[in-house]
Amino acid sequence: MAIILFDDNAHYTLRPLTFTRPVADLRIGILTIAEKWAKYLNSGFSWHTQPWLQGKFPVKIEAENIFINGAVCPDEDLAEAITQLQYGEVLKYGDQLIAIKLNEDFAAGFEADAAAGTVVNLKHTPVIIKYPEDIFRNNDTELRKDFKLLTKGRSSAKISSTNTIIGNDFFAEEGAIADCSTFNTTNGPIYLAANTEVWEGTHIRGAFAICEHSQVKMGTKIYGATTVGPYCRVGGEINNAVIWGYSSKGHEGYLGNAVVGEWCNIGADSNNSNLKNNYEEVKLWDYTSQRFRKTGLQFCGLILADHSKCAINTMFNTGTVVGVSANIFGAGFPRNFVPDFSWGGSGGYEVYSIKKMFGTAEKVFARRDHRDFDEHEKEILKKVFELTEEHRRF
Repeated sequence: MAIILFDDNAHYTLRPLTFTRPVADLRIGILTIAEKWAKYLNSGFSWHTQPWLQGKFPVKIEAENIFINGAVCPDEDLAEAITQLQYGEVLKYGDQLIAIKLNEDFAAGFEADAAAGTVVNLKHTPVIIKYPEDIFRNNDTELRKDFKLLTKGRSSAKISSTNTIIGNDFFAEEGAIADCSTFNTTNGPIYLAANTEVWEGTHIRGAFAICEHSQVKMGTKIYGATTVGPYCRVGGEINNAVIWGYSSKGHEGYLGNAVVGEWCNIGADSNNSNLKNNYEEVKLWDYTSQRFRKTGLQFCGLILADHSKCAINTMFNTGTVVGVSANIFGAGFPRNFVPDFSWGGSGGYEVYSIKKMFGTAEKVFARRDHRDFDEHEKEILKKVFELTEEHRRF
């Protein structure tokens, strides 16, 4: 049985984070949504996504196919409901399409089959990701679920006795290294993946996860619910942030109630505000409405899309959205929406050209010998550049 993770309207409402990936490739908790489904259903997966992403994220239709909404995070009850679906049955939560089971003869037009299929109603409320802030907002819930999923029936590897561990929900994979640090699990679990390092003098409060080949630098302070993705390096002060992978926040400065995409870099002593001085509700730029949208949140910091970078001492205001491949520098606060492929700061912007951006990306990818800045990556970024042109009327 093939799992095919499809994009619905969330692919638009989650921009700029989904310009460069399917919805199910979002990391929330410890795993990406796709990786969660693979573990719950013990199966591989493929993607039914936007045309410009299909080269990197191909679809694979087999004799038996379960189409699952990529914005929905699994749990045991949901996985059980999906495995019990019969051909042509549609699992829904209210009006939200969750999943449909089809054979290969009907899979190509699954949307029409979903509209005509026999509806099975989900009896509990799932975690569904609709907007960028939903990622850090639901990270605590998903981190706890992933911790149980990954550690069930297993024992933690031993780490140095120079560390202090408070509580019982601590797990280190083989190859994780930590020295002279404190891990407080009384408010949530802490997970150290294989080949990770937590350097001396670090203080971490759960829930927290660090993924493969990442490092936490000396003296770092991390509060839950925070995830550091694979091949990252972090330092300073971090609170309720999700950093996806291949990104660096390696120096002092505050990052809170935030999402940071892949291949990003945050310069030394850069900070984001996550609370307005008047304590009012935070608004975020919305790509679908082309205006600022109310979030219902009092605490909301930074949304930083893939390949974006900021120089030292950058100050991000409360509720700032930075698009794909932006390069931010200079004194003062950048505006609350920095368009994709922008070059500049509070003093003004110019277009960050594709040629210049590709030159930087090639150097960044070269630092990771297992990742190539190939034609699929380039075609995705070219398409994003085209799709976001209207925002760059500087």
